[in-house]
Amino acid sequence: AAASATAARGAVAAATAATADGRVAEVERKQGVMLEEVRRLKEAIALPETGELKGQYGMGPAASKVYGATRGVSLGGYGEFNYKNEVADSKGSGDQFDLLRLVLYTGYKFTDRIVFNSEIEFEHAIAGDGEKGEVHVEFASLDYLLDPRLNLRGGLLLMPMGFLNEMHEPPFFHGNVRPEVERRVLPSTWDAGGVGIFGELLPGLTYRTYAVTGLDAGGFGSNGIRGGRQDGSLEKAENFAWVGRMDYSPVQQLTLGGSAFVGNAGQDQSFGNATDGYAKADVLTQVYEVHGQLRVRGLEARALGTWVEVDDAALLSRDGSINPHVTDPAETDRPVASSQYGWYGELAYDVMPLLRKDSSHYLAPWVRYSRLDTQADVPSGFAPDRSMDWTVVETGLTYKPIPQVVLKLDYRNLDARAGKLADEVRIGAGFVF
Repeated sequence: AAASATAARGAVAAATAATADGRVAEVERKQGVMLEEVRRLKEAIALPETGELKGQYGMGPAASKVYGATRGVSLGGYGEFNYKNEVADSKGSGDQFDLLRLVLYTGYKFTDRIVFNSEIEFEHAIAGDGEKGEVHVEFASLDYLLDPRLNLRGGLLLMPMGFLNEMHEPPFFHGNVRPEVERRVLPSTWDAGGVGIFGELLPGLTYRTYAVTGLDAGGFGSNGIRGGRQDGSLEKAENFAWVGRMDYSPVQQLTLGGSAFVGNAGQDQSFGNATDGYAKADVLTQVYEVHGQLRVRGLEARALGTWVEVDDAALLSRDGSINPHVTDPAETDRPVASSQYGWYGELAYDVMPLLRKDSSHYLAPWVRYSRLDTQADVPSGFAPDRSMDWTVVETGLTYKPIPQVVLKLDYRNLDARAGKLADEVRIGAGFVF
């Protein structure tokens, strides 16, 4: 009896130990699953410090991270800040430090085909209560990925024009300030509500084309069409526009392309003044742009040209809310131009391989020459505002210790045909993740 009791106790103890071992094994298995999931999540949202940063489907490299995710949330972002010192010619806004932008990309990959992507931008550090900063949704879109040649996109879309309107992260352009042609004539950052298609028709031949809400001509001015952007906030949608872009890279080092935007901007509004009367106008607005880029053996070259045509410019120029000087017969030099243009050329060279062959760092002196005039052709009876006719010469250094972090030093010489603009030295930094 004693022996059988001892055997029974041994069996119970063995069973208990086996159960405990099983529970421990199950806990360890679950921990392993959780650790693997954490590892996968880190891989999904972390931009590796090594490897190529590459945009997809017209988006910047950080904004493209969601396309490489397996499922779920993707996070990225960028930021830039600089110090400006005015050094010659005239006093502008004075010496300043500015946290220019802090941006968060958030995306969600629902399935292999359905992808949400967005960019939320904080400008100048503080927004509201009369501060100069703002919080702005730059884009927020849903993509349906059907085929490499044909995909769908809808929402608040970035206009696919120029080098920087879509890909404006600071490590991917020279200088602390974006090229003036792509700020003033091409009004970056430019977005609008719409829907369209995009894809790669042949190897190296990509396109994007959208139907979008038109500009608002009530915001046009002597400084161009930039004020006509509606930014996705209760956009007037009486008029729509078409925008399209095509790029061709016969070899990896070379890209040639162009884009166009065509649409009415009147938005069923009346323009004019009490003396000459009011009238509704279509205000057909056309923006065209061509660009080319070459990167080979450390040499980088870019060129871009753009021109803008605005119909009904005479009526807009007689509108007191657009041109407040129209009521003063002695001062009629602030019209909305019927034609505007801008172009620039840029050269850079990565000299780091010459200094240290085994270095992965990047150091490039660069120079950019720009011409732009938002008063190139004005309506009859108005004189062009020659202070809007600019020549800009910029030069500087761009240094990247790693591809995601950039330090910038540049000198900007700005000259207007009438009046004076302050020349600037800027030192700053930017990052992307």
